Amino acid sequence: MELLILNGIVNGLIVGSVYALIGVSLTLLYGVLRVVNFAHGEFVIAGSFFAYVLFTGLGVPPLLALPVAAIAFFAAGWGLYYVLIPRLSRSDDPELMSFLMFYGVSITAAALMLLLFEADSHSIDYSFTPISLQVGPIYVSTARLVALAITVAISAALAVFLFRTLPGKALRAAIMNPEAIQIVGVDIVRLSAFAFALATALAGITGVLVALVFPAFNAFSGTEYTIIAFIVVVLGGLGNPVGALLAGVVFGLAEQMATVFLPQALAQIVGFAILVGTIFLRPSGLLGTSARK
Repeated sequence: MELLILNGIVNGLIVGSVYALIGVSLTLLYGVLRVVNFAHGEFVIAGSFFAYVLFTGLGVPPLLALPVAAIAFFAAGWGLYYVLIPRLSRSDDPELMSFLMFYGVSITAAALMLLLFEADSHSIDYSFTPISLQVGPIYVSTARLVALAITVAISAALAVFLFRTLPGKALRAAIMNPEAIQIVGVDIVRLSAFAFALATALAGITGVLVALVFPAFNAFSGTEYTIIAFIVVVLGGLGNPVGALLAGVVFGLAEQMATVFLPQALAQIVGFAILVGTIFLRPSGLLGTSARK
């Protein structure tokens, strides 16, 4: 039993770190733009297929696909912002309209991936040497450990960016009070475009990691990761990137530890039970604050 618990903790940290990145990228969008991106999971799976195409078509290993995906998805996000977001600002209820619009984007993206890759599940047939490493008394897939190291590095770099650089501080200020930062001369449109592009790049990078950590993915997997992203965002606190990091790890640990003690059917609802309990006890989330008026 001790080995099972330790294995659950290790896998929970790995899976939770991936969930944390998904949540951070979505919370940046909501915090800065107040955009409810229901297509976020499709962006993540698009990153998985991006790595799949690079590997099967060009022989590019997943680790080298990470910077390529970051650049490609950042550029795509920058362009997508100017195509979609300015039209939302003219709506009477931008948040509701963003939900409806990105729901349509979600359906379109899933249909395109279905057209290109069909309904079969895909995986990247790539392995590290050695295949597994010993962590205490248990053996863990090297690919999963590499993914954990990458997510920790990205999270640390993101924290440095948000708290130590001027653009990062501007993003945090935009989350707290977008009207006030415009008074001091910040170009909110360019900052919003940057936030959208950064969130899209993080989604693409996370998609590559999903292809490493999870056994398979398909054109319909996006909805699952969208739901996970919303759970992490609400659990951590709306618009709080640090809260999303913590919530992703908590959700991943809860999900994996539940599989140790509960039947598979019941284990899947533990994370949702934690979410409901958090909303009842602390509606603003683990690290959230009261919503601004």
